Amino acid sequence: MAKAVKKQALGRGLSALLKETKSDISSASDKNADVIVGNILEIDLDKIEMNPFQPRTHFNEEAIEELASSIRELGVIQPITVRKLKGNQFQLVSGERRFRASKLIGLETIPAYIRIANDQEMLEMALVENIQRKDLDPIEVALSYQRMIDEIKLTQEEMSQRVGKKRSTISNYLRLLKLDPIIQTGMRDGFLSMGHGRALINIEDTNEQLHIYEKILEEKLSVRQTEQLVKSLKNPETEEPKIKTEKATPTYISEGLKTFSEFFGHKIDIKYSGNNKGKIMVPFHSEEDFNRIKKLLQ
Repeated sequence: MAKAVKKQALGRGLSALLKETKSDISSASDKNADVIVGNILEIDLDKIEMNPFQPRTHFNEEAIEELASSIRELGVIQPITVRKLKGNQFQLVSGERRFRASKLIGLETIPAYIRIANDQEMLEMALVENIQRKDLDPIEVALSYQRMIDEIKLTQEEMSQRVGKKRSTISNYLRLLKLDPIIQTGMRDGFLSMGHGRALINIEDTNEQLHIYEKILEEKLSVRQTEQLVKSLKNPETEEPKIKTEKATPTYISEGLKTFSEFFGHKIDIKYSGNNKGKIMVPFHSEEDFNRIKKLLQ
């Protein structure tokens, strides 16, 4: 807590220098650039505009509220990053969640690291930061990579160096964009994983892709099962794998499990094979335990 307050106090001191700097700064060689650029200053929230290059459009409101509660208690521990615009205006580069959370609890200022960047650098920084997030769906990552190719003109090799990912990893994400839009939407909504998507890419016919997609959803196929299914379709000689589906356990069995477990003094496992048939498995952990259970059955 003390650490966060110390950072903010430092920011307030530098902020006084910021108000004295009237000239516009567009490069590191401009007058007073050394006062602002590369420093952490306490900036008015209403002087910061949103990043128009932000590739992320959805923010979890509950997560923002949790972050706001943390900021209320500890302050903004990690400064946001902004770029200097004309006058005393700034544009957000990274830290939009911290920015939103701070506004939510009514803060007037926020510590910010100031830098200079042109529009292309802004877009690249926003995309790279977006890709590094851990809560992105595979399609969102793939779209960010594609924007870096289309708008920043980076090669896959250059992207590999920028984001610290293998070129093969980037290529695998980009291939997902060849899937039917319906399947891409399913991945974004969490109905299937990147592994499912990579298996489906091997099917060129869109209608066949959608047919398998529906089968994945209906039968809750695993990635391995999907790969086997795709393989059988590409090689008709190979017999289509039989998908084992779990049968619903009847209520009388699930309710009776507790009685069995209490009687034997162990957690009892039941394998239900359907048609009111199955097996009851009673575990034992030693010879004495085995004999104890044996007496219970006599």
